[in-house]
Amino acid sequence: MTPAELRALCLEFNAAVEEFPFTPETSVFKVLGKVFALSALDAEPLKVNLKCDPEEALRLRAEHAAIAPGWHMNKRHWNTLTVAELPDVLVRELVEDSYDLVVAGLPKAERLRLDRP
Repeated sequence: MTPAELRALCLEFNAAVEEFPFTPETSVFKVLGKVFALSALDAEPLKVNLKCDPEEALRLRAEHAAIAPGWHMNKRHWNTLTVAELPDVLVRELVEDSYDLVVAGLPKAERLRLDRP
């Protein structure tokens, strides 16, 4: 997956936006003000931080050397993926899971507006 493909994937979800609150190099993808993905899209290798269920995070780290505890994040709830070392299908699935976890924490009225019960 290329940086452009990762950016497009993150922005295809309802109400997803890209912001740069830390540095111009760090893309922060949010839904209704809540972060679901962070990436320095110009970095080599391409990495992305994604929110993850704590038990699932441990399982993924055990199964994939390219998935580590979230860099500069709460390591219980965030993973850092080295994108090129993982199948695109898995990266897509984990980005969607991250988005869904963040949306699940939103108030019900906002979730319903996003068509994500």
